[in-house]
Amino acid sequence: MNEIIKEIEAAQLKENVPVFNVGDTVKVYGKIKEGNRERIQVFEGTVIKKQGGSNRATFTVRKNSNGVGVEKTWPLHSPNVEKVEVVRQGKVRRAKLYYLRDRIGKKAKVKELVK
Repeated sequence: MNEIIKEIEAAQLKENVPVFNVGDTVKVYGKIKEGNRERIQVFEGTVIKKQGGSNRATFTVRKNSNGVGVEKTWPLHSPNVEKVEVVRQGKVRRAKLYYLRDRIGKKAKVKELVK
């Protein structure tokens, strides 16, 4: 039984998975279906968490839109996620950045990682 599940999950994995970490600012190109039309909408924000493994892996992106914090959780291997583009890399020391929810303005920024 376990082998069958592994084979099904392996077939659902994407070939080219983007490499990004928590704290990075990313652009997520998500497919949106409206009636019989399909378009791509960009959601840009900071990755506050990554979780799961295999085809169940998800990541949560947070952005500030008109003074209101908006978070979206995206499945990493979903066909509705066209691509994930890393805008800048963040320097963080935690795996989950939930503390950003309480911060406003410049305090909510993540320092940029300089290599």
